[in-house]
Amino acid sequence: MLEVRPGYEEEYRKRHDEIWPEMTEALRKAGFRNYNIFRHGLTLFGYFECDDLPALQRAIAADPVNTRWGEWMGPIMKVEADPATGFPYLLPKQFHMD
Repeated sequence: MLEVRPGYEEEYRKRHDEIWPEMTEALRKAGFRNYNIFRHGLTLFGYFECDDLPALQRAIAADPVNTRWGEWMGPIMKVEADPATGFPYLLPKQFHMD
């Protein structure tokens, strides 16, 4: 879960509509699959699949493209990271149905 700062909703959308190709490649390389971001008001809900979450978290944290993206997005977003992982907090699964 992340949050868009008030007044930056359209800028957030624009930046993702024009996401850097090297950023999507960094996400794929780190292990993200089926990655989606949904927005309700200012709250962002991300969903992705991966084979190895700890490896994904280490890989994306070490990627310089991700660092640049985070610096570019920082002024328009509020990001709370889990101190144990340095990764945004993950929502615990409450229910799943195939």
